[in-house]
Amino acid sequence: MTVWEPDVLGPDYLAHTLALRPDDEGDVVATLVRHAPPTPEPLRPSRAVLYLHGWSDYFFQTGLAEYWSARGAAFYALDLRKYGRSLRPHQTPGYTDDLDVYDEEIEASLAVVRDELGAHGRLMVMGHSTGGLIAALWMQRHPGVVSGLVLNSPWLELQGSSVLRHVSGPALARVARFQPKAPLPNIDPGYYARTLDAASGGEWTYNSTWRPTPSFPVRAAWLRAVTSGHARVARGLSIGVPIVMLCSSRTLISPRWSEDMRSADVVLDVELLARRAVQLGSHVTVIRVPDGLHDLALSPAPVRARFYAEIDRWVSAYGWG
Repeated sequence: MTVWEPDVLGPDYLAHTLALRPDDEGDVVATLVRHAPPTPEPLRPSRAVLYLHGWSDYFFQTGLAEYWSARGAAFYALDLRKYGRSLRPHQTPGYTDDLDVYDEEIEASLAVVRDELGAHGRLMVMGHSTGGLIAALWMQRHPGVVSGLVLNSPWLELQGSSVLRHVSGPALARVARFQPKAPLPNIDPGYYARTLDAASGGEWTYNSTWRPTPSFPVRAAWLRAVTSGHARVARGLSIGVPIVMLCSSRTLISPRWSEDMRSADVVLDVELLARRAVQLGSHVTVIRVPDGLHDLALSPAPVRARFYAEIDRWVSAYGWG
């Protein structure tokens, strides 16, 4: 039986700790969060969404949960091992040397969801940034499990294109082999956080320990694992369910702050995302959202409305399989 506890997000949210296999740093857990608003009578939904967050992040996008719940889908979010609710003092934040390791908590989460939905319930996976890369690679290895994939600015290629990935690959592999947890130079100037944080002109308040500025140190073996994932995407995947990839209409990456950053992706190159997205499967819809931030669910209200409307339109076309 799944034991749910009150979550940090408040009375409409519950959390369940998933015990995972220990690794070289000790005990490991992941955390499944459930949106559970009060209802007149208990209902068993027939559809559900499982959300995967991005790098140096955790689930706090309550508007996203409310969006899916309003459309009759049970919403679950997974704080992956060593992130957010799942991060323990003895662990290196966000660290893994193999993206396939997340299969364990994804599958444990889906087992919980399946138990609550029933055998005939329909599932979708949604991923943001690194979570989008993890979700796509997982679905490639596990066909026939879910009905659709929704990607919010997924990290499908290294900034600077595959050329940079090939050039930097050998040096990164050497460091990753001999000093896997060596921190690489931190190039996060904090501009993305500035567009989000309520204290600096954004509209969001979040746990700065779980989502720090600058971001968690990038470790050599972790980046090697991510670029290996990028290489798999570049070779082409064959995900057999409908996919929608949404991202901003433009990128603005600069060493100097500009107010224009409040209406662009300042983290990833959206042109690369659009090019790589069509290599994920045979039914891919690419949608560019004007003035979107890197996390479209955290963009200004008019942009969020467009983001959700575009997902509605995609679901109306492809349904739940």
